Amino acid sequence: MGDSITRAQVSADYVTMLRARLPEATVINAGVNYEPSSETVKRLDDVVSQDPDVVTVLIGTNDANFTLSPKLARTLRKRWKLSADPTSESYAANLATIARRLQDQTMARVALLSLPVIGEDLGSGPVRRAAEYSEIVRRVAADQGVTYLPLNERMTAYLEERGRTPGTHYRAEGRLAQTAAIQHFLLGRSLDAISRSRGLQLTTDTVHLNGRGAGMIADLIEGFVTRSIAHH
Repeated sequence: MGDSITRAQVSADYVTMLRARLPEATVINAGVNYEPSSETVKRLDDVVSQDPDVVTVLIGTNDANFTLSPKLARTLRKRWKLSADPTSESYAANLATIARRLQDQTMARVALLSLPVIGEDLGSGPVRRAAEYSEIVRRVAADQGVTYLPLNERMTAYLEERGRTPGTHYRAEGRLAQTAAIQHFLLGRSLDAISRSRGLQLTTDTVHLNGRGAGMIADLIEGFVTRSIAHH
């Protein structure tokens, strides 16, 4: 379950990577573009009805972005007809509801992933916000007794190790994503090529992921699934 990073139209597709790595498994992509956590809660019935063995949840980038950009906040408010603005408190409550219901209503092993980085400028406001929201994920996973998969920590460590200044800085208004989509769909450029041309290491547009970033998600989930099978 997730947002556009899971849906993978303008983000490298970690679900397809998992299908290749786990050929015996049926892997369902339950990603919805632009989705905040309040909307994820509303489609839990769809996931429960699949009677899954494993569910991974990667949600929260839109909740975090909402707090970083008035323009994006307006877009999300309008698109989802939100009655209340997403806050860190509502995010924690939504995640807890997701974890609880998946445990109560399915036999699935459940994992919550921390957020991917938002922008690649270490120490910047967006990177800090993604880390703050990731700390919420860690806390909720512990409270609810589900597995926590440390995506944010892995990405941050990767960027710290390389110590490069990104060629493109986070901009909240979505233009970087639009131009990436045009290059990818109309001009046939690979997401990795777009990422390289922008001087980025894990993302294509400071939010959606290139092959390396998506590969980190696939690694974490593959490890979780493999451990879950071993437990059975």
